[in-house]
Amino acid sequence: MQNDSIKKIIMVSVGVCLVCSIFVCSAAVFLKPLQTQNKKLDKIKNILVAGDLMQEGIDPEKIFNEKIEAAIIEVATGETFPKEKYDDVLNIAKYEIKDIADNEKYGMDIPKDEDTPAIGRMPKFMLIYMVKDASGTVEKYILPIYGKGLWSTMYGFIAMDKDLMTVRGFTFYDHGETPGLGGEVDNQKWKNSWKGKTAINENGEVVIHVIKGQVNQEKPEAISQIDGLSGSTLTTRGIDNLVKFWLGENGYAKFFAKLRKDGSNG
Repeated sequence: MQNDSIKKIIMVSVGVCLVCSIFVCSAAVFLKPLQTQNKKLDKIKNILVAGDLMQEGIDPEKIFNEKIEAAIIEVATGETFPKEKYDDVLNIAKYEIKDIADNEKYGMDIPKDEDTPAIGRMPKFMLIYMVKDASGTVEKYILPIYGKGLWSTMYGFIAMDKDLMTVRGFTFYDHGETPGLGGEVDNQKWKNSWKGKTAINENGEVVIHVIKGQVNQEKPEAISQIDGLSGSTLTTRGIDNLVKFWLGENGYAKFFAKLRKDGSNG
């Protein structure tokens, strides 16, 4: 009698587990298209936020399709990667920084003495976004940036004016920094403080600096300084390092140089 009871308990347990497994698997399959679409929409929204293009009541995808053109560039040369060379890994539709950086063919190790953002590897090719006016003239370049904060790798976008010197927008869309401290990277007032700052001088040198403490607006260097995050020295330092890295020689410097040479920066 006791053995029968044990068998029944085991059978019921197995049955419940089986039903739950089927339910979970079915839900995952059913929700995957929705999750993929939400992820795509979230990325579009963050690109628009960086480019100062979000408009209340207007579909973000509509704004994106009308205003923005995407392209893949080769970091080492600044050249646009031709679409006829796209494959299943490297293409605009599927591009993900993490995947490309880890890819044996399309990612590369960063020498330790140059790895100021502490990311280890980076893509050889970056997906960038160009904001165009009605005539097709580029007004801004929205560029992906990422690097280590205190607790996490922070992923974001920086928008540069067509003059390739002035910041027009800044945002992080993925990070794990401490709420109320490093998490203040989400503070809209702080993000707005980047707008109009000089990031690169006339000699092509990166001069933007996220300082410890608050910027003294009376000093001339204030035009290239950003307030540090209160109580978050390591997050502040991480942001400073990653921005300088991506705007410098290891990042978009070759792309900027090519635009200046071609006269594409207006």
